[in-house]
Amino acid sequence: MGIVLLVLLVLVALWVMGVYNGLISLKNQVLNAWKQIDVQLKRRHDLIPNLVNTVKGAMEFERGTLEAVISARAKALSATGVAATAKAEGELTQAVGKLFALAENYPELKSSANVLQLQEELGGTENKIGFARQLYNDTATQYNTKQAQFPTNLVAGLAKASPAELWQITDEGERAVPKVQL
Repeated sequence: MGIVLLVLLVLVALWVMGVYNGLISLKNQVLNAWKQIDVQLKRRHDLIPNLVNTVKGAMEFERGTLEAVISARAKALSATGVAATAKAEGELTQAVGKLFALAENYPELKSSANVLQLQEELGGTENKIGFARQLYNDTATQYNTKQAQFPTNLVAGLAKASPAELWQITDEGERAVPKVQL
């Protein structure tokens, strides 16, 4: 009887360790996925000043648009947490989209190799950000699901597991295509 109880306790302990380690692994994957977004956002934030400086001379009449991009970038740089970062990055996306739309009205910008290169680099970076966001949400959902399932939820407190926030668009204006009126 004592041996059966000992074997049972060892099995339960091994199960708890496996579940605990699995939750820690998923938690670290969520953090890594967030850092991948962060890397792409930094690249985006680094490209935007180059774009603004490139178009500044040709778009003197569009100073408000340029200032909106600079302001949105500053907000995005200072945002912390998933929700605040998503909101700030959405505003930055709108501001840059409006800048690109306005740049279409300036023939010297449309033909500028620097502007075209920066647009291409930003476009590629936007795609990478999209993929990184998708990976983050997939990993966070897997982590959230795992910690909520029975019997894993019995061990989730030991692993200090708490639901990961998903990246989501909360402002419907972020979903809309920017409208430019001159």
